[in-house]
Amino acid sequence: MGSPTGCVERESGLSMTGVQVPEDYVSKEVFDAVNVYIIPKPQLQRSILTINTFGYKITGFPVRIDDAKYARNAYYFNLCFVCDAWARTVQYEPVVKKLSEYLLTMEEEGCFLSQVSSETTKHHQLFSILKQILNNLNATGMSTVREGEMTMFLKVVRAATDPPPVMDHHVPIFTTEKGVFQEEQWDLTTQQLLPHVDGFKHIAQIAVDADVENSLVKACIQNLLYYKAVSLLPIFLYSNVYTPTPKVRLLATDAALQEECIKYVSLSGQQLPSVQEIFVMYCSMTHGTTLQDLCSRYNPQEHNIDERKLVQFGLLHKLIRRICKYPVYIKSTNHCQPVTSLQHSFTGLLSYDEVCCRRGYSPKTLEEKVESDPSVVVIWK
Repeated sequence: MGSPTGCVERESGLSMTGVQVPEDYVSKEVFDAVNVYIIPKPQLQRSILTINTFGYKITGFPVRIDDAKYARNAYYFNLCFVCDAWARTVQYEPVVKKLSEYLLTMEEEGCFLSQVSSETTKHHQLFSILKQILNNLNATGMSTVREGEMTMFLKVVRAATDPPPVMDHHVPIFTTEKGVFQEEQWDLTTQQLLPHVDGFKHIAQIAVDADVENSLVKACIQNLLYYKAVSLLPIFLYSNVYTPTPKVRLLATDAALQEECIKYVSLSGQQLPSVQEIFVMYCSMTHGTTLQDLCSRYNPQEHNIDERKLVQFGLLHKLIRRICKYPVYIKSTNHCQPVTSLQHSFTGLLSYDEVCCRRGYSPKTLEEKVESDPSVVVIWK
């Protein structure tokens, strides 16, 4: 964490005291500039607040206790974590909230916090608690603190990184059985999309079939990506070209992977294919050989292999990868001929899949346009 942990209290609304670990880590000048966010208006109480200022990122959970025993009938405190301004802090938010709730219980049961400013013993106790938490969280991401009859269990759970952006040509596929998801787990839009996520429809097609705005489909799929409920695959076409990766050798040695692969790629209700037949098909995927060529050569369905599932499994487990085609427009020698909007999109950065989805073309239509234009070349990668 590389940060101090602090607790700020205010009882009467006129005085303010605090405990910092390490001491005086945040200067009085900085604190005076941000104290309106540390002890905020009542509307923001019991909410995670994060401010980024003066090179610090301060995350707190301000709490207000209403009770007649306090001056002005209320007591405020805020347990804050202070990190570098550039640090990712979302993983600390549950810890800040949980620790604040522990301190709230200690105050309600024994006025622990409200005595900190007046009792040296309580001040040292709180300082020791915060120091232990700071050191433990920075060292191991966990801390167990015992104070009287109360035990605090704190753990930093690393937040998953943001998933990659979802594009129109991406094909979502469930990485777990769809049946394990209950409808009430998801919002209404996601529920509307789930029946259309089959591992073959791309985002643009799902939006049309589900009658949902394209941007909403992307947002829902990105949310499913974050929770690792789905993965993204390239569009399936028999004209696609694939090539094996170094991981394909695992299929020859990993018995568990072999069993999973055989069950996944076999035709429903048929005798299971052999791992040798599957392995041969994967290894035969090379540059210049389309999936259609492989099907003509090996006739996988005669061996009870579903070639569509074969490709899915290989991509999901990174046994194979798709070799994509990228059209590139080269300036025509005929300077009188204007550049079309389609040619403008042939930058070498957009694959056939992306161009087709953006333009609404079929792969065959785009292929014909590219082949008939001598100023366009194709890169395979």
